[in-house]
Amino acid sequence: MEHLDHVARIQQQWAAERPDLDPRPQGIIGRLHRLALFLREEVCAVYAEHGLTEAEFDVLATLRRSGAPYSLAPGELAAQTMVTSGATTKRLDRLVSAGYVSRHSEDGDQRRRRISLSPEGKKKIDEVMTDHLANEARLIAQLSAAEQSALEGALKSWLRHYEPPQG
Repeated sequence: MEHLDHVARIQQQWAAERPDLDPRPQGIIGRLHRLALFLREEVCAVYAEHGLTEAEFDVLATLRRSGAPYSLAPGELAAQTMVTSGATTKRLDRLVSAGYVSRHSEDGDQRRRRISLSPEGKKKIDEVMTDHLANEARLIAQLSAAEQSALEGALKSWLRHYEPPQG
């Protein structure tokens, strides 16, 4: 007898209760949802090992990948992390306290604020990224190279329907 995962059991129940409905989409959406929960837990564990939350990692990684001088305006940072500027402010408070980022104004103009990665912040995010990418490689190692490529292609194609093109 074939092993049924959680989603397959749900699909079977709906097929029995509502044979007029096609539960096949649940096979994809339900599994993606469950997998995202498991993966998020595994990914966030690495951040926690480094004393960071997922949100703090996101800010540091965004500043680091922006390139030297690793500095962005608050609005740019919020747009690239896909959160409101109010939520960005909360994230920044702890990172400033930890010495990983600084807030400063350009040319003394308080209206032109910048958020910059400190040398300590750059060192921290470089350490975390090394562990983060090793962890992600571990997580996808359960799939063959062909499965990884096919899955990435399918997800890219699907995401294009929801995400505007980036230039």
